[in-house]
Amino acid sequence: MFSLFFGAGNLLIPPLLGYNSGDDWFLVTIGFMITAVVIPILGILAHAKLQGTMYDFAKKVSPIFSVIYCIIIYIISVAIPSPRTASATHEIAIYPVFSTSPLLTSSIYFSLVLLFVLNRSKILNFIGKFLTPIIVIILLLVIGIGFFSTEMSTNISQFETPIVSGILEGYQTFDAIGAVVVGAVIIVSLNYKNNTDFEARKQLIMKSGFIAGFGLFIIYMGLISIGAFYGSDIKIDSTLSNDMQRATLLRGISAASLGKIGNTIFSVLIALACFTTAVGIIAGTADYFKGLLYNSKIVYIVTAIIACVFGVIIGQLNFNSIIVIAIPVLLFIYPITIILILLNVFPEKFAAPLVFRTVVFITFIFSIPDVIKFIDPSDNIQDIIDVIPLGNYSLGWVLPALLTFVLVNLFLIRKNSN
Repeated sequence: MFSLFFGAGNLLIPPLLGYNSGDDWFLVTIGFMITAVVIPILGILAHAKLQGTMYDFAKKVSPIFSVIYCIIIYIISVAIPSPRTASATHEIAIYPVFSTSPLLTSSIYFSLVLLFVLNRSKILNFIGKFLTPIIVIILLLVIGIGFFSTEMSTNISQFETPIVSGILEGYQTFDAIGAVVVGAVIIVSLNYKNNTDFEARKQLIMKSGFIAGFGLFIIYMGLISIGAFYGSDIKIDSTLSNDMQRATLLRGISAASLGKIGNTIFSVLIALACFTTAVGIIAGTADYFKGLLYNSKIVYIVTAIIACVFGVIIGQLNFNSIIVIAIPVLLFIYPITIILILLNVFPEKFAAPLVFRTVVFITFIFSIPDVIKFIDPSDNIQDIIDVIPLGNYSLGWVLPALLTFVLVNLFLIRKNSN
């Protein structure tokens, strides 16, 4: 579960976030953990409770909404996070060594991804027994040795609101979306592997979720902190794109902590982290469309092939271009996803269908200004955002959603008591 979560963004974003946060690195870490650890693990807990498909996450809003939401999520997953893993692998791990074309890299990369996805019953065994330990060992080596290889001096923070900056950077990991996709993969894979009952599977998923969450917490805190502590040791060209700044910093930390072999180890780490995430995304997408179309194995295979071909095509873009495309999409779909995760975790008595419908609708409405502002930052939309509490932090949906949740539940309590 840890390695299915841990992809390109999870590895590259935290160190630069720490570098830019300087002496505020701990506050930034708190914000980052909210959207990159707490919400995703709550998503896994919701899956443990439901033990269905991603369709079950949104069906209380309405069946039609749930189908549309699932299709949007899977299209986003196949179009952005999955190709992003190939792009990151090429730019950071392959091109600096072999100088090959992105087409060759993404073609080989997604051929291997397809091989794993089509043999999905073996995915958890291979990833769990081999790939995850390698990823974790390398990360802990980089972080552990890194602490003893620097004087731990930090720069001045570049963030006015560190916690909010951490929250918004956590969006870029796609982990909340990853939770609803990966959770479904875990459940289907468990169903392939054994015949344990509902409660046993629930306990297994919850325990593994907490372990994965703790692992993510340790790794993220370590990466953010060493990014901050190396602030005075590694100089980054501010004219570089964000992705190259991230890569330069992490490569510098790897070289400083692991010596000459650091860059080689860093390349292997990037490739493994990206690969396991791509496998999880495409397996989850193929699972959903298989279930949507009469549980057809042919649909599973065709969907996996299409997703891999799509990955090869979009993987030609550079990593930063894919992130720029992702931002408005995230500002739209992330709040809805977070709300669905939270509502599914709540006890049934506080999460009636009416609560789902109204809270999701209000969240959608109050997310629109953030998307419009990113696409067209005019004064008119800024005037609206200034009126909304937390609107200037791209969190204008939070208080309206919370207020709606409370008011609708009070209404239902009063209605049921009469």
